[in-house]
Amino acid sequence: MPGANSKGVILMANKIYRGVIPPVVVPDTEDRELDVASFERNINRMIEAGVDGLFFLGSSGEVVFSTDERRDEVVREAVRIVDHRVPVFVGIIDTETERVLEHGRRAQELGADVLVATCPFYALGGMAEIEQHFRILHEELDLPIFAYDIPVCVHTKLPWKLLAKLGAEGVLAGVKDSSGDDISFRYLCQENEKLGHPMSLLTGHEIVVDGAYLSGADGSVPGLGNVDPDGYVRMWKAAEAGDWATVKLEQDKLNELSHIFDCTDGVQGYGAGVGAFKTALMLMGVFESNQMLRPVKALSGANVEAIRGVLTECGLL
Repeated sequence: MPGANSKGVILMANKIYRGVIPPVVVPDTEDRELDVASFERNINRMIEAGVDGLFFLGSSGEVVFSTDERRDEVVREAVRIVDHRVPVFVGIIDTETERVLEHGRRAQELGADVLVATCPFYALGGMAEIEQHFRILHEELDLPIFAYDIPVCVHTKLPWKLLAKLGAEGVLAGVKDSSGDDISFRYLCQENEKLGHPMSLLTGHEIVVDGAYLSGADGSVPGLGNVDPDGYVRMWKAAEAGDWATVKLEQDKLNELSHIFDCTDGVQGYGAGVGAFKTALMLMGVFESNQMLRPVKALSGANVEAIRGVLTECGLL
């Protein structure tokens, strides 16, 4: 039942999602078709490691490179494979509100549990339009809505005060913070507590998850969790137990693994980030191929060997 906080703001009873919720990397065949067998291996591997949810069609899932048909295929297969073992988060990311609503309705029909949306981009507006965007999503879609704060991609930083307001009013069920703005996230965590913790606050800042947990984050959405889900699960369990020495130790180990991002040469953006994830998963035998969606090229040659070296040093090969 809704209640009221000390400021008299009506709070809606959103479920709080907690723990490790990796953004799932999507494998392709050499012909750029969904590799369902590899997809299933990766999903099952992360669930068996103990993750608390899975986020499909985020940045790591190449959502913006995907046609509507591919998006539907990914969600349909994801829901089938997960089979209610953990919550299924689905990104409904697009340029403007009406397109986002279309993606949201299809994701609902296909069996998603939670919807994740950025603010509008391309036709840029102001904060009034962004607030209205999230209010429309809440009013017209039936599932919990998470705001995805990723200014590097959408060129707008979501203000923590606006997020807190929308959370307190039940418009947002949570935030996936990939802003890299640790000050803003800390303020949001504190305000969320003052308001009675109406939102789930998840960090996507996978290199400093330990700091986010100290700030009050409810969990993490680490792309690197595709490569080493066990490490992030151990870190979460240690944080829950208040064992901060182990939290730091696990984060330090994962940070050594994160050098798969910067050991390559001559690539940047998705090719260096998601490309590194796919290449690592291929070398580990989870994916058959490290194929990327056009126009991004798959890593090859010396770059593959550089990633192999990092994996070997970290004990994953």
